[in-house]
Amino acid sequence: MTVIILANCPPGLRGFLTRWLLEISPGVFLGAPTTRVRDILWEEVRQYRGKGRALLAYQANHEQGFTFATHEHAWQPTDHEGLTLLHRPSPQAPLVADTTPPSPPGQGWSKAAKRRRFGNR
Repeated sequence: MTVIILANCPPGLRGFLTRWLLEISPGVFLGAPTTRVRDILWEEVRQYRGKGRALLAYQANHEQGFTFATHEHAWQPTDHEGLTLLHRPSPQAPLVADTTPPSPPGQGWSKAAKRRRFGNR
């Protein structure tokens, strides 16, 4: 079984993939092509994706049962003790530090203030 997920890719690429795979949702393609066809499809996706990104998942003969590849995707496959996991990079810290002091909390923000307002429950 092979799954290809496209985001922000040209419509022509989606039409190309529908020759071999079934589009079960916009940008999500599912099928069972041979390994050779799957590799050719993935190269076509990588070449003609435009500004979009792509993810490929397919069956593999190991403990996890599948493997995947990404292209121009924020999440990267990472090997962790024999398992392939997706690593999401942490967001970048702002380059300019905000020097304004934080504003004090508004009135009635604490549990004690709520108890006083609504009675001791």
